[in-house]
Amino acid sequence: MFYTELMGNNQLFPPFPSFPLTVKGLDPRQIQVLALDLDGTCLGLNASLSGRMIRAIRRCIDRGVRVIICTGRSLEAAEPYRQALGAEGPMVYFNGAEVVDMPSGKVLRSTLLRVEVADYCVDLSRSRGVYYQVYFPACPEHPRGILLAEQQRQETEQYRRHTGVQAVIGDLKQALAQPGLAGCVKGMFIGEPAFHEELRRLLTERFGRSIYIAQTSPTYLELMDAGVSKGIGLGHALAYLGLQEALVMACGDEENDLPLFAAASFAAAPATAKASVRAAADILFGPHTEDGLAEFLERLFE
Repeated sequence: MFYTELMGNNQLFPPFPSFPLTVKGLDPRQIQVLALDLDGTCLGLNASLSGRMIRAIRRCIDRGVRVIICTGRSLEAAEPYRQALGAEGPMVYFNGAEVVDMPSGKVLRSTLLRVEVADYCVDLSRSRGVYYQVYFPACPEHPRGILLAEQQRQETEQYRRHTGVQAVIGDLKQALAQPGLAGCVKGMFIGEPAFHEELRRLLTERFGRSIYIAQTSPTYLELMDAGVSKGIGLGHALAYLGLQEALVMACGDEENDLPLFAAASFAAAPATAKASVRAAADILFGPHTEDGLAEFLERLFE
């Protein structure tokens, strides 16, 4: 269901739009690229992808719109959705730490978090009892990388149910001390938001601007290298396609989508998005639990 009132600086998509609907002087129907977040934007309850959403996005692709998935998920966790949507070409994973051409699997860009940062996070996890896990890069034994945690806890199972990725249990200190390890893809705390501010403060005091910290869900706090963001990843994907000047609509709902918004021509967010994301969006559409993005795309193009 769309909204009819205006709120702040957002233009809310009306139930019976009269075209052209202009945002920042642009006609959204002229978009060439859709940069799509998954969780909280395309996906509904229980990380489900509805038939309506699949049809709406596939129709965009049929019209010649390039769809680039920009997600905090790993390739493995995002792949079922990419296949269902029929999107091909460069995709942005791990909040931009990896840009991979799909379905070929060719890695176009990989930016690793320094080992010392991940190691310090293990200390924080152990001293404060906060769950922490690390994505390690691909190696001969694990060609798609591996997710490692130190304990099998409820957070481990929660993450597996949400993403389909099962963490391997082991000693993180020992794993990070491997000779020749260039770095990690990302580290991730899972816990109540009350812990997040303290963790941010401690990490910022120690590493300053050399790291990128982003809340990607109410309980997920992720750490990447400072050269990582969805916006940077999108830029690399567009350069690979030769579409640096393309008209791009970015859709997202969380803190890690703000750099994506900044890199796009204009931004759209669900009504269920975080307040700071709603404030940064040019258009708001219906809640992700009600296929708000699908309805928006249907009305926009059909």
